[in-house]
Amino acid sequence: MKDPRFAEFVGVFVDVVRAGSFSGAARRRGVTPSAIVRQIDALEHGLGVRVLVRSTRALAVTDAGQRLFERGQRLIDDLVDVHAEIAAFDGAVAGVLRVACFPTFGKRYVLPVAGALMRTHPGLSVELDLTERLADPVRDRLDAVVRIGQLADSALIASKLADQSRLVVAAPDYLARQGVPGGIGDLRGHRLLDKLHGADLLGWADVLGDAAGQPDCGEVVFRSDDFEALRLAALEGVGVAFLPGWVVGADVRAGALSRLALDREPWNRDPHGIFLLRALQEPSAKLRAFIDGLRSAIGSPPVWEP
Repeated sequence: MKDPRFAEFVGVFVDVVRAGSFSGAARRRGVTPSAIVRQIDALEHGLGVRVLVRSTRALAVTDAGQRLFERGQRLIDDLVDVHAEIAAFDGAVAGVLRVACFPTFGKRYVLPVAGALMRTHPGLSVELDLTERLADPVRDRLDAVVRIGQLADSALIASKLADQSRLVVAAPDYLARQGVPGGIGDLRGHRLLDKLHGADLLGWADVLGDAAGQPDCGEVVFRSDDFEALRLAALEGVGVAFLPGWVVGADVRAGALSRLALDREPWNRDPHGIFLLRALQEPSAKLRAFIDGLRSAIGSPPVWEP
């Protein structure tokens, strides 16, 4: 007789393979690692074959396990999508909302919205993945991803939250020491702040015609992969930064940073966008509430516009 819990066990197995460990799957499911092990044991007993090779150092998937994972993850993901689509008709803001976005944007704008939603709807919990990588709602099993920049063609459904302006800024005391550039060409003699990894991730080439740090394109004196660190360096008077308005707009408004609107900011004539991406045509009630909350928090024009 087939075990009626087979689908449940397959779901556990898929989580174990994705997490790479029993403990990772246990954290995902809110149970103990031993409970996960028992379910995998029951799955293997019912199938009559091993799906995992276990050692004290790592887990390995057997040939049978690889086939089960390939077929099983599609089935489990389809069931999750069906559940989400049907639950959307209920209208209850509950369950787990999974969102990914850039760390600085998430801390500043997504987290307050998520906190307000959870206070209003006690049955809602949130998993916020703060990451620089391009998370994918389908591959990573997320309700939504906040992505900034130009969107590539895809089957994902995009909702635009706001335009993103980019500002050349510096601290008033830095400008008092080094002088205020009168145009883009004057930046070539200034101290610049830039991203640590990646090919011109801040887009200095849009300002200077080439990436910062190249010959005749200004001296890069500080690099970091964190927007907040770059903002703080600018506030410390380290140099000139080129950062999104949602990072430094409030500082410009407060006078802590000066906006250098050089040559009428040609890089803002075709601004990038801030988008929320989802996979499902019909968003769940929790996602609709989150989108509405995020739109309200951002405002129109955005609250960060200086």
